[in-house]
Amino acid sequence: MNGPLVVLGDTVLDRDVDGTVDRLCPDAPAPVLDERSATDRPGGAGLAALLAAADGHDVVLVTALADDPAAARLSELLTAAGVRLHPMSLPGATPEKIRLRADGQVLLRLDRGGDTQPCGEPSAATLRTLAEAGAVLVSDYGRGVARQPELRRALAATSAPVIWDPHPRGPAAVPGTRLLTPNEGELFQLTGDAATGSRLSGVARSARTLRDRWRAAAVAVTLGGDGSLLCHNGGAPLVVPSPAASTGDTCGAGDRFASAAALALANGALVSEAVQEAVRVASAYVAAGGPRLLPTRTEAHDVAPTRIVVGPAGDGNGREEAASVLARVRANGGTVVATGGCFDLLHTGHLATLQAARRLGDCLVVCLNSDHSVAELKGPARPLTPQVDRARLLAALDCVDAVVIFDESTPDAVLSWLRPDIWVKGGDYARGADPEHPDLPETEQVRRWGGQVVLVPYLDGRSTSSTIAAARSGSRQLTEGRR
Repeated sequence: MNGPLVVLGDTVLDRDVDGTVDRLCPDAPAPVLDERSATDRPGGAGLAALLAAADGHDVVLVTALADDPAAARLSELLTAAGVRLHPMSLPGATPEKIRLRADGQVLLRLDRGGDTQPCGEPSAATLRTLAEAGAVLVSDYGRGVARQPELRRALAATSAPVIWDPHPRGPAAVPGTRLLTPNEGELFQLTGDAATGSRLSGVARSARTLRDRWRAAAVAVTLGGDGSLLCHNGGAPLVVPSPAASTGDTCGAGDRFASAAALALANGALVSEAVQEAVRVASAYVAAGGPRLLPTRTEAHDVAPTRIVVGPAGDGNGREEAASVLARVRANGGTVVATGGCFDLLHTGHLATLQAARRLGDCLVVCLNSDHSVAELKGPARPLTPQVDRARLLAALDCVDAVVIFDESTPDAVLSWLRPDIWVKGGDYARGADPEHPDLPETEQVRRWGGQVVLVPYLDGRSTSSTIAAARSGSRQLTEGRR
């Protein structure tokens, strides 16, 4: 496959809250769920991207994320799975679907996110990625990403095969789409047809209607455990049965089908061959346990998240404070600036960098390496100062608006959530850079949402390493070194 698989669409945070029920609420006829654990995973287009990346494919996700904790969690999960995020701005809240469960049974589903709102515009880097894609899967969940005008123009212009997994509340596919992949219920909602006659004849008739109406090359209708029906020319439809009867959790089976078909088409398969492969892969996915096999993040009820956010007061209790800073600045048309580092021993070199960074915009968010991350980068003897103390010292500075602690070796996940307009590095990072590859590691990522990476001047002779070395040698003379 030449070029990545680009998945484009609406992403949802799915959360399963599991617990036990042994009593009723005293003020209402409702069960009381005692929470034991909560499992998070990407849903919507994020799930389709995650499934393709889990097979080792190069996957880019073009989606819209708000400035809120749900978007932060999605960025973490997707980046950890190897998905390259190209996020656009999303007014309001990132959609969430929270299932309250006991003994494997869903008691209630709580939806968050409110009404859909138009998302922001894609960056030039995102449009280039679409033009260079090996295949594009539009995973539409009816929340507006597939309606974005610039994205639709890019989809119409790409030479890559476009596979469109539609939603009844979403827009029509762009003309020339290679394959539509609705399920049976979605098909009848999209066409307005009634399911008359035999099942297969009704599905085939409605599939032809949708194919002609949307000027698509082919329609593959998924039929649950019965496989798929392909309508791809003027002749008889092709029915592809499931290889074996399988029962289990079907959550994500449609996304598995669509992503498998997209990858097959990107590798040169005929449409009929792609649908057969997609049926095989989706059936195996359900038989193996469905979403239970996905990379997820589970937290016991008494375990705090690894990443925490500390605001200017130094005592924040989650991502909400940093999210409110971002939302406030962006609502006023301001510029979000971010920088990162270990900041093990705060010194004047750090202060100069932070003050210079803050002057570049309307807020400064510091991405701080956790204790685990510092130990991986600097060795087991570091850090000297625990992460909570480091965060509080930074947050106490007038030039710092929020501090985000991240546990990974790189700030990729938190950057995908923050989407800063400017990412700042101290000028000492330019030393020793490869002249043929002068860009900093975060440059390509920051360009995905139209951001800019800059260097600011540094103070010679100030560094954490030299401070530690001087303290250990008993010398008052600080030697030049890198932080």
